[in-house]
Amino acid sequence: MTVSITIDEAAELLRTAERVLVIGGSGSGKSTLAQGLSTRLAVPYVSMDREIFWLPGWHTRPRAEALARLQTIVAQERWILDGTSPGTLPLRLPRSHLVLWLRPPRWMSLYGVLSRWLKLRGQSRPEMADGCPERISRDFLSYVWNFERTESPEIAENIAAYGPYVPVCVLKSRHQNQQLLAILGPKY
Repeated sequence: MTVSITIDEAAELLRTAERVLVIGGSGSGKSTLAQGLSTRLAVPYVSMDREIFWLPGWHTRPRAEALARLQTIVAQERWILDGTSPGTLPLRLPRSHLVLWLRPPRWMSLYGVLSRWLKLRGQSRPEMADGCPERISRDFLSYVWNFERTESPEIAENIAAYGPYVPVCVLKSRHQNQQLLAILGPKY
């Protein structure tokens, strides 16, 4: 059974939490929220895209190496992990103090990926491996559009199986993401 909490409860828990997962679909604001939390809480930020999954030139890191890197990071005492990857939740959830699950309407996530692409065309975003410039494709847009239907059931199953006592705060808009950061106060 999932332990659902409010934004105010999440903010209170964040004051002492040392290991936080920020999950959700592409374009939902995960990286922005995770980085904002990191600067406010002085907890190290880890982008799974950059540190675990991607190598320069949009090459995927070999799975065994990616899992070894993830295990090393998860074993650390303090982190804010930005990335969903339902298949790695069994490694991450048992060590987590809090899950922030971003679940905005799919049009909002589409807007997020499209505006990011327009802003960064030809450049790699900081939370992505070097040499991985922003790109967009029909398949990627379809993935974003269908994320809630295709990925969220597996995320919920993993939370129930590997993190049943880990509090989960569902954030349904960028406004709620900003509300959480505002409750925590200014950056350090």
